[in-house]
Amino acid sequence: MVDFARKKGFICDMDGVLYHGNQVLPGVAAFVDWLKSEQKEYLFLTNNSNCTPKELRQRLLRMGIDVGEEHFYTSALATAAFLSEQAPGCTAYVIGDAGLMNALYDVGITMNAVDPDYVIFGEGKVYSLDTLTQATNLVLRGAKLIGANPDLSGPIEDGIMPGGGALVAPVELATGKKAYFCGKPNPLMMRAGLRRLRCHSEEAVMIGDRMDTDIIAGMESGMQTVLVLSGISTVETASEYAYRPTVILSGVGDIPRLAAGEKVRTFG
Repeated sequence: MVDFARKKGFICDMDGVLYHGNQVLPGVAAFVDWLKSEQKEYLFLTNNSNCTPKELRQRLLRMGIDVGEEHFYTSALATAAFLSEQAPGCTAYVIGDAGLMNALYDVGITMNAVDPDYVIFGEGKVYSLDTLTQATNLVLRGAKLIGANPDLSGPIEDGIMPGGGALVAPVELATGKKAYFCGKPNPLMMRAGLRRLRCHSEEAVMIGDRMDTDIIAGMESGMQTVLVLSGISTVETASEYAYRPTVILSGVGDIPRLAAGEKVRTFG
């Protein structure tokens, strides 16, 4: 079991943990209030590359949750940080929305649809057969393939939607080239999160709804892990993996109750 009261830092996924679509999940307000009242260091770490930290803050604010921009870190920011270190001043052909575009612009990466250094995939409404065809041919001509995140799907209010890993897959199959993914479970993103929290891994806990990104990322980074059943995973699907989370809870609202010594149902 995780001793939540003694943990200094909390890294928490968003989709399927804090909300589905535009619907906040039960217990989230109490969890965020507890983080603030206990003066915990916390970071909402999302593999979704669509939104900027400012937009994510406004999204939660519309749901009644007030969190500063400094508490958000996205796969778009992780991708921009990776490329700014690997190839400063590079060019890219990008399939993605404002969050990814803005992050890349902010580190000096320019857009190039003719002979880019990289083809970069995030989730976005510009995704089409035309953009896939152009991306495929640019990769065949030598551009390196980058994915903001490897998620095959993500939760929405009435089901699931294809994630970054599913969207880049056609180009991988057509070209025979494998994308490098910068989002979870890439350790680079997790280490960036811990640095922002000013925490050692043993002082922090990772909370998420996915075994294949959130839980493995936390485990391989040396953190205790919490799988919540409010998103993609179920007890049955979690049992299919060779590794296990430290604890399985219904949702993040159980965390303040456990920290206070209350009895809460755990799973698995």
